[in-house]
Amino acid sequence: MQKKKSIFSKGGNTQLLIPIIALLILALFNLIADPGFFKISLGVNSAGDTILSGYLITILDYGSELAILAIGMTLVTAASGGQDISVGAGIAIAGSVILRVLCGGDSRAEELQAPIIVAFLIGCVVAMLFGAFNGILVAYFKIQPMVATLILYTAGRSIAAWINNNELPVIKEPKFAYFGGFIPGVPVPTTFLIALVCVVVILLVLKFTTLGLYTQAVGINESSSRLNGLNPIFVKFLAFVILGLCVGVAGLIKVSRISSINYSVIAKDIEMDAILAVALGGNALSGGKFNMIASILGAYVIQFLTTTLYKFEVQADALPAYKAVVVIILVVISSPVVSDKLSALWKKVKKTPAKEVG
Repeated sequence: MQKKKSIFSKGGNTQLLIPIIALLILALFNLIADPGFFKISLGVNSAGDTILSGYLITILDYGSELAILAIGMTLVTAASGGQDISVGAGIAIAGSVILRVLCGGDSRAEELQAPIIVAFLIGCVVAMLFGAFNGILVAYFKIQPMVATLILYTAGRSIAAWINNNELPVIKEPKFAYFGGFIPGVPVPTTFLIALVCVVVILLVLKFTTLGLYTQAVGINESSSRLNGLNPIFVKFLAFVILGLCVGVAGLIKVSRISSINYSVIAKDIEMDAILAVALGGNALSGGKFNMIASILGAYVIQFLTTTLYKFEVQADALPAYKAVVVIILVVISSPVVSDKLSALWKKVKKTPAKEVG
């Protein structure tokens, strides 16, 4: 008979436990500080559509674009043992390409010069090409991921501005705003629906293909995986390309929110939140085993924390400091050393015979 696993045993259950506990702590804090934090109401937006509003809806909205990025960042971290810090710059490039295709040469075009789906696909292809560039540097040339992606991190926003000749294109078509806002008749943020599709797709891919297994094998031991017939270079390369696709989707969402772009501000520091989501999901930043659901849940926890800090009027420039303190605590709790000690303590408690009453 198979023994029951404790809640502190290693594996996916433990990884899910960490973000769930963090979520519960944040929820309890807000419940005590201000129960109104959980109020959800029906309202009308500027377009006259009925939508849901409230802090929880904001978390779903902005947390969803972070969850999409966490999908790709998890695979990159697991395969390469490093992180891509050029995600924000990649979003700027993808968004700029989408706007360029839609506007053509006129940044104030009255009509769309191409279908939105075509602009989106081109934006995704460009983002995947830049992901492939990062992947080649990491996989083939053996450059550390953070060093390799520093190139695009530095130059990406300038490239994005160059694509549109340093102009700020404006899309006047109302339908374009649906992707970063609300679809008429649907009160839930479109970003959440897009994230839901992305999550379902990646879970199906991980379930019915060997992508997850190969990624973990390469991350755990590249030499052994090569001896077992795997191609570590291709696996790492593919992880960066998939992250590029996620960046393309996030790029559409970002430019759709304001139907324009601000090259220096768009997706600023979002790569840090994506990395924190992976860490908060209990995934080792040195690579190897990963839990995709835990990373996605970690993304919503990070947004929950961000929304809570904004709600209590914490200054924007102080947000990273607060996030760092909270995340350090949570990451330490989820570290293998603490996990092993908790597991040993749990076993000790289970072995201790209950005292007889009377």
